[in-house]
Parts: sequence; structure tokens; C-alpha cells
Amino acid sequence: MKISIVGTGYVGLVTGTCFADTGVNVTCVDIDEEKVQKLKTGVIPIYEPGLDRMVLSNVEKDRLHFTTILKESIEQSEVVFIAVGTPPDEDGSADLSHVIEVARQIGKHMTHYLVVVTKSTVPIGTANKVKAAIQDELEKRGAEIEFDVASNPEFLKEGNAIDDFLKPDRIVVGTESERAKKIMERLYKPFLLNGHPILFMDIPSAEMTKYAANSMLATKISFMNDMANLCEIVGADVAMVRKGIGSDSRIGNKFIYPGVGYGGSCFPKDVKAIIKTAADYNYSLRLLKAVEDINQDQKSVLFKKIKEHFGEKLDGKTFAIWGLSFKPNTDDMREAPSVVLINELIGAGVKVKAYDPVAMEEAKHHIDSSLVEFGKDPYDVLIDADALVLVTEWPEFRIPNFKVMEKLLNNKVIFDGRNIYDPTEMKENNFSYYSIGRPAITNG
Repeated sequence: MKISIVGTGYVGLVTGTCFADTGVNVTCVDIDEEKVQKLKTGVIPIYEPGLDRMVLSNVEKDRLHFTTILKESIEQSEVVFIAVGTPPDEDGSADLSHVIEVARQIGKHMTHYLVVVTKSTVPIGTANKVKAAIQDELEKRGAEIEFDVASNPEFLKEGNAIDDFLKPDRIVVGTESERAKKIMERLYKPFLLNGHPILFMDIPSAEMTKYAANSMLATKISFMNDMANLCEIVGADVAMVRKGIGSDSRIGNKFIYPGVGYGGSCFPKDVKAIIKTAADYNYSLRLLKAVEDINQDQKSVLFKKIKEHFGEKLDGKTFAIWGLSFKPNTDDMREAPSVVLINELIGAGVKVKAYDPVAMEEAKHHIDSSLVEFGKDPYDVLIDADALVLVTEWPEFRIPNFKVMEKLLNNKVIFDGRNIYDPTEMKENNFSYYSIGRPAITNG
């Protein structure tokens, strides 16, 4: 079976590579010639554990191909996935210009029946726009070629995308025809043999499912952060509360860890987009508006704790930051809480020293790198720092050498934005320790 994937960003590259790994002949299309040439040699533009090896392996086995020419790629394809970016506009709506342009190019060059699948996260009604754009180009050519449009939203977690694709919780496909359904069923057959469910539904429901899923997860995060803030006020421990509610099977223990807010390419964008979609239909998603507001406020919670400890005048102090990416196992800095914190610290006249295992180069595109000193390892940035601020819970930060930290830091103070340290251990090591939703430890 031969398919084409248009777009070699995060979604397109993971999708194409994983399909190739199941034996499908995949051609990935991108307009960036330099990027395509690098991909052919296994050099990938994103950080995703294991993806570089999988790309190179499937290129060597002649199952995964990269090109800049869409026309050639779809000549023998049965399915074409649209996986280009849908960046947010200023009003929060998704920019569909790239999606529609790909649809027009498909209409210009297709020669036989195709299933055209939207893989990008797109608002409800996008499939109709894709269908209209393809049909418009066919009519300009005077061509009568049948095609179907389907929706197949992705549910990939950055840092765990390969497993998420190969071992999915569910596969959602929105279709309008039995012919398209059978083709998509054949494409996903390897997953069905392993017992992973494929859920066929109408196209608007499939488009809505992606937004609803991410909005629910974002809601759980903001809910827990709101509860954590209240726990601090009333003297409760959110870690105990989390265990208490997480043991309820109706709630579950996932996505109820408090922190400094969600970021990344999906949750912030998708919450904004579904709020905008609702507004376009004169409906207000009041809950999700609150979710978004809580998340924005939460990104400043560590800065508030820093001011409570050191006072309002921070000018001249130095702070060490551990973790820059919005979550571990990725270099994604989009909507990362660290960006908000670093800008707040710099605005207060603070010197910032930062370390992240993989995201420091990417961070330079999101913050003023001339105002931040990047370290060669976690302990390097602690030298002469007045406190450590942990923002991203990378595994290598979980069991640090507190004796070494004590010697390097000017003050034994830690602000833990992910609650990865044990308050009892902090007290035993005589550190002042501030976390999220738990009583502060003030020692020394």
C-alpha cells in the first residue's frame, strides 16, 4: 500500500515513519528542500526519542521517502494525509491557509481516486473546506475524478509519540463513504491485529473529538492547579489530596499533578481554537475560558513565591533555572512556562542562568538569549546563584547531590515547580523549599 504525507513537522514525520515501520510505502512531502535532504540522511528537525533511528532504518529499507514534489508522490498513492501546520491567529482561531493550499495542490495534480485525510488538528468544518478546495481545482481542469475526504486526528504525546502511534488508546476516523472506510481500515489493519480499537464516526464528530480530548486534559490540569493554590492557603497538602481523589476510578490518577501550567503545541492552541469556534456559533465555553485563565496565572506562581521569599527588590540577584522545555523528553518551547518565568525575572533585574538537557538551542528562539547564561550541566548554573528554580521535571534532576548543591548555591533555597522533591528530605538537608500546593519549608 502506498500513501503520501504532506508536511514533515512533528505530526507528519511521526505518522509517516510509523506507517512505514508497519510495511506501508510512504512518501513524505515538504516544500523545504534543505529539510528534505537532511531527512533522507536521517537528520530530523525535532527532538523525539527514537525517531531518528526509525527514520534512517525505514529510508534504508526503501519504505520511507522524502520529496518536494507533490505531483509525483500522489501518482500512485491511495491515501494522502494533510499534516501541515495550523498556527493560531491573533483571535485564537486556527490558520487553515496551509491546509487549504495543500488541498488545492491535490486537486490540481490528482489523476485517480484518493482518500484525502486531514491529520492536522483542524476546527470543525475543515473537511468541508478541503473538499470544496479540491473540487474547485478539479472543475478548473474540467476533470471528473472521484475522491473522499476523511478526518483522522492525532493523539500523540511529545516525548512518547512513537509508542502512542504504534500502541494507540484508540484510532479515530471520520468518513462519509464506505469506500473510504474500507481503505482506512486496511491501512490501520496492523493495529487492529494488536487489539487497538478503531472508532469510525461522522467527520464533524472526529474533528470535535481531538479538541474535546485536549480540552478535557487541560481542564484536569487547571483544576488541580487551582486546588493546589487553595491547599496552600488553607494548610492542606495537595499531594495527599491528589492521592485521595486519584483513587476514585471515576476520576483516575492521570493529569492531576499540580505544577506551573501546561504549554506545548497542542493544549494552549486547541483550547483557544475551540473557544473561538464556539464563539463563531454564538456559544460561550465558560469552563474552558476559566481553564485558560487559570493556566496563564499559574505560569507566574513561581515568580510570586520568589518575591515572597526574597522581597519585592530582586535587582542584582542570580537565579538558576533547571528545565526549559514545556515538558521532559522534548525540545518544544512553545508556550513553555519557563519563558514566562524568565521574562519576569529579567524584568525584575535578575541574572538568569539556565540548563536543559536538549532545549537550550531552541530556547534561544523564544527568549532574549543575550540576557540568559546557559550552563554546560545542571551544577554549572548553580555556581553563585541565590536560588534554584526547577521548571521542567527531567529525570536527571530527580536525585541531585544536595551536598554539592549546598556548596555551589549562595542560599540553600529551592523553588520546585513540579513537586519532584520530598519536603522531609529538604528539611533534613536544611534547605528552604517551596513547591506547589504543599506547605513551605523554611530552614537555614
